[in-house]
Amino acid sequence: MNHLEMTRRPLAETVGQFDRMLEQLENASSFAKANYQGRLLDVARRIMVNDGGLAVLRDRAARADAAGLFAGSDWDRPEALLPGLVGGTLRDGPLQTKMLECMSLLRFGAVASGSYRKTGLTAEAASEFLAKVLALNLARIFGTSDEASRASAGSLDPAINRLFSTLLEIVGPMTIQEKLVDEVHRVLAQRPIQIDHIKGMIAQIAVTGSNANFPQSHLSDRAKRLVEAAFSPTSLCADDPGLSRYGDRLSSADDETLKLEAETLAKRMHETGIVSDYHPAFVRWAVDHQSDELLGRALGLSSTGLDAMRCYSALTHDLIRTAVFPETAQAVLGLALMLERGILYSPPVAPSFWRMLDLNICNSVQTVLSERFGTRIEPRAYLVAGLLQMLGLPLGVGQGNNPTCQSARALSLWALNDPDYLLHIVAQTALHDNLIMHFEGQRIESKDLGHGLVTTPVLDTDPISAILVPHLDKLYAEMGRRCGNRGEDPHRWINPELHGWWVGRDFHIAVDVNSGHLAEHRNFVSRFCAAYHPTWNGNQQIVHPQPIGIAATTNTGTFVGWHAISLIRVSLDQDGVMRVYFYNPNNDSGQDWGNGTVVSTEGHGERFGEASLPFERFAAHVYIFHDDPISAGDCSIVPASLVDKVVALTAAGWGMSRQPE
Repeated sequence: MNHLEMTRRPLAETVGQFDRMLEQLENASSFAKANYQGRLLDVARRIMVNDGGLAVLRDRAARADAAGLFAGSDWDRPEALLPGLVGGTLRDGPLQTKMLECMSLLRFGAVASGSYRKTGLTAEAASEFLAKVLALNLARIFGTSDEASRASAGSLDPAINRLFSTLLEIVGPMTIQEKLVDEVHRVLAQRPIQIDHIKGMIAQIAVTGSNANFPQSHLSDRAKRLVEAAFSPTSLCADDPGLSRYGDRLSSADDETLKLEAETLAKRMHETGIVSDYHPAFVRWAVDHQSDELLGRALGLSSTGLDAMRCYSALTHDLIRTAVFPETAQAVLGLALMLERGILYSPPVAPSFWRMLDLNICNSVQTVLSERFGTRIEPRAYLVAGLLQMLGLPLGVGQGNNPTCQSARALSLWALNDPDYLLHIVAQTALHDNLIMHFEGQRIESKDLGHGLVTTPVLDTDPISAILVPHLDKLYAEMGRRCGNRGEDPHRWINPELHGWWVGRDFHIAVDVNSGHLAEHRNFVSRFCAAYHPTWNGNQQIVHPQPIGIAATTNTGTFVGWHAISLIRVSLDQDGVMRVYFYNPNNDSGQDWGNGTVVSTEGHGERFGEASLPFERFAAHVYIFHDDPISAGDCSIVPASLVDKVVALTAAGWGMSRQPE
């Protein structure tokens, strides 16, 4: 018996075993299917690692789905699955969960190819889902991975990579590239502070134009513009010459070439939100050559920003020398937007920055910054760069992969409303690795407290969040403990004490704290409309962004939990629709909350970092809010039809199981 026959025979036997178990699953009652699912997945794994095994499973994916392989799991509703979660499951999930994901992808492939019709999932939707999954996991197609991925790779990984190549044949390479470009544009439109993963995605886009796995692929015009913005934005660096040669070219360029270089760098930066590594090199060169004219052009400043830069020229130069490097390239955008905000004219801000430039940062904070961001430049550079980004992009603060929406929101609100306070607490924490706050007149120090919600190092965040969030999280938890036995939602007291005097002192909640059921919801909705809808509050604008609590839901409307966001403004969009514009700290505000409530991040009058919804759809997700007695409107004039619509939307979603008894 030759080797090929020896290989085929075990596979044939395993396939026979799979078919028998699949028949048992088909015949099992609904409550008994769980007895067969795990065993079937184990056999599927043994098939998948064999040559030819993928084809076997692909031919049986539809039947396995119909038999109930996914019954009782999150995968039972494919229309509710999120492409962004697939990669993590296949990388870090238990073996059976990985196989469940693989079988689900094969099911999507069957639907996308038209060989299987699945209720609730069209071929177009299946193809789009797979395109997003593939776009977010191109390393599996390209055969590239980092050292950590290689070290953690399991026995199933080669088969998973083959699965992705199979799915690529169904979807097509150009579709993948366009989905990746769409995703990059969608996220960049929100101007997040942390964009390392976005630059990684752009690098993957560049690879799709030359990789052998994409034989018919080339870079579209949209893709080229992204790649150029990240790696070769101007004529002097069009060939990506490296920073040393780029510096030589700047030194030998004439005035007109330098002016064009500065303007092109600024244009690409403000158009995309991406800062090329060549941009900080140019900015530093302009400072070294004492050319504020070129510096202003390179930052893309308006007359407002130019006035601030000229008024605080020495500070601007020192901030650049200290914090602007290729390793902190995005600080160029942060600096430009901070100057445009004009906050340096606030008397405490400039002295606070001068203090930061000379601050004796304690060893423990330096260690956090070095371990998180590297040692190629000084920890102070990362710290000051982080401040520039947060003060330039206060709505770009993200909580990362951490349960810290309250802390991220606080940082964003301070960057918006109270920048000198943010600078103060950053200095305090950097100096002492301790943060002091007061709650109802009582002093609290973070160094004296145990863990809050965060029990591990804060990851996937900007430098300011990396050093502040662990302290803020402890203080927030302690404030909650101090008012946790008052019989009401603790945010009534925490939000004003934590965030600042500008939080409205009137507090409203839609649910009963003890039962979790909706309580006087119509009255709650009327009050929210009277407080924030311009038609019913006397056309009063929001003076200070306010903390709001919402009911977070999945794309099927299923309740996930309570979530902290900020209410920024309420205004008509270009189509005459009254919309709420808000900040969401969860890293990506473009979400589907179910039941037709799809959050927009661009195209409806949003400013960078804002998300928006029509007023009634936003109101339907609010469960706590603050307002100020001096600006609250008259509830009695709010139309019953508006209240009815909001109440109905809530009842159809997260409030369905929370109706009063």
